[in-house]
Amino acid sequence: MAFDVSMRHLLEAGVHFGHQTKRWDPRMKPFIYTARNDIHVIDLKQSLERLEAAYNFVRDLVSDGGKVLFVGTKKQAQDAVKEEALRCKMPYVTNRWLGGALTNLSTIRKSVRKYKKLLEQKEKGIFAKLPAKEVSKLTKEMAKLDTNLGGILEMTKLPEAIFVVDTVKENIAVHEARRLGIKVVAIVDTNSNPQLVDVPIPGNDDAIRAVKLIAQTVANACNEGTKTFIEKNGGVYEESAYMSPDDALEAAARLEKEEEILETEAIEKD
Repeated sequence: MAFDVSMRHLLEAGVHFGHQTKRWDPRMKPFIYTARNDIHVIDLKQSLERLEAAYNFVRDLVSDGGKVLFVGTKKQAQDAVKEEALRCKMPYVTNRWLGGALTNLSTIRKSVRKYKKLLEQKEKGIFAKLPAKEVSKLTKEMAKLDTNLGGILEMTKLPEAIFVVDTVKENIAVHEARRLGIKVVAIVDTNSNPQLVDVPIPGNDDAIRAVKLIAQTVANACNEGTKTFIEKNGGVYEESAYMSPDDALEAAARLEKEEEILETEAIEKD
């Protein structure tokens, strides 16, 4: 495994497309190449350099035993962020950021313990002995807990870094991480403030292909770091599924097609 993203991959993924010029954050000026039809175009040379820097940073952090929390709750990011976090066995948040998920982790862990206890009771058949109304209530509670906590059930301590898609939307997560000294690796679009991020990756944080490509790269870095960590501690690394940039773009294209089908079906129903 090694960093293998090229300029071609970034172009195909549309990483260079920023927001409308009127929506920009002036602090992104160093990363902007030009503006066309009132849309800012991101400098892909810098995107590639910064993406490789992010890869190296994450790889080294994980090789020392660090963990990375993947965060992406906007619709375009949810599937890619979850899939890539699962592929590299890292925690993730894709539904909504629970305030205090980092700064008040002990309270979040209480909710996790509650969820696991309910799950254990259900598996042991205890639910079957309860009134239907009570079962319905507990089932709904479990579903809510699973939606909000499913990706961080095994996160028993604070991560060493978070990987964020859209720092504007995930501003609370970024704020909590900075407050605790947790490193922030993030895609920064032209409406973002890169000064809030330790390892900024200038790029489009709205397109499914761009998000998938960058998340895939971060996941590959995690897997390479995990391999190093296990082997230097005398263990044997079981090879995780590697995803190439081309594979990531193909997967993103399928996701986009599925989104189009769902949107078409919704329109037809209306």
